[in-house]
Amino acid sequence: MTDRDPAATRSGRAAGAVLGAAVGDALGAPYEFGPAGALTARFPAGGVELVAGGGWERGEATDDTQMAVLVAESLLEKGELDRPDIFDRFRRWAAADPKDIGIQTESVLTSGHPWDLAAGIHFNSTLRAAGNGSLMRAATSAVAFAHAGREATMDAARRIAALTHGDRAAWEGTAIFHELVRLALAGADPLAELPDVLAAVDPDHRERYATVLAPDWHPDRATEPNGAVWPCLGSAVWALRTTDGFERALTAAVDLGGDTDTVAAVTGGLAGARYGLAAIPPRWTEPLHVPLPGSGGRVLRAPDLLRLAERLAR
Repeated sequence: MTDRDPAATRSGRAAGAVLGAAVGDALGAPYEFGPAGALTARFPAGGVELVAGGGWERGEATDDTQMAVLVAESLLEKGELDRPDIFDRFRRWAAADPKDIGIQTESVLTSGHPWDLAAGIHFNSTLRAAGNGSLMRAATSAVAFAHAGREATMDAARRIAALTHGDRAAWEGTAIFHELVRLALAGADPLAELPDVLAAVDPDHRERYATVLAPDWHPDRATEPNGAVWPCLGSAVWALRTTDGFERALTAAVDLGGDTDTVAAVTGGLAGARYGLAAIPPRWTEPLHVPLPGSGGRVLRAPDLLRLAERLAR
């Protein structure tokens, strides 16, 4: 990873995290569940572009970014972490038939159970809730809580994750992401701080995250598909660690195949926080758009996301 860019301001890094996650989502969406190497096979000479495919328009963001926007708008309108409000926004969105929604997330949001019980009931009945669905939407909340310090930002991540994911593994992965973004926004090298970050992870989950976040780990060594929270976060950190810029990091993430939109969204959040807004190619932000099912037909574009990021970072 390149040295910290002294020209990147905190606000530029915050904007980079929010917009970077959305761009990664839109970049990866057409390749979801496809083979490894599909992106660079399409653009062998470089100059990777956003394209349509897989049911997505060119530049269209998926549920990853849609849910991140819902979290952001709740935090801004309520002025605090109001989990019942976030859950209600999620539920209205899920009821509006979004193009894509995770199986687990849909089960929780359409169960009819109260906000504080739905995810736990789902987990207790299935014992399967360690998907990456809480991690994918965390860029906006990571920016919002970065000012509060390590303990508070990791706690907020866990509490938001728990709205849809009853498995603590998902909580801890989202908490790690929050803290890595916080460090990057402060101008630190987040990967150099990983040992300290891991020390703040629940002991029952620390070893597994230490494995996938280790410097010698490669996504080929994953024991689950990257739709699971551990290899998803590990792959994003790997992409950041083994490249030297925003565009290369996202290209590496998408080229892994599998759950490409989410792996690239997580990578984009980290890389955007690391390198700042100026590192995101304008050709990727120009076609970006975020439909919001259940919100009266609203569609957000890059300038809207930048305004969200500015308000979240205050």
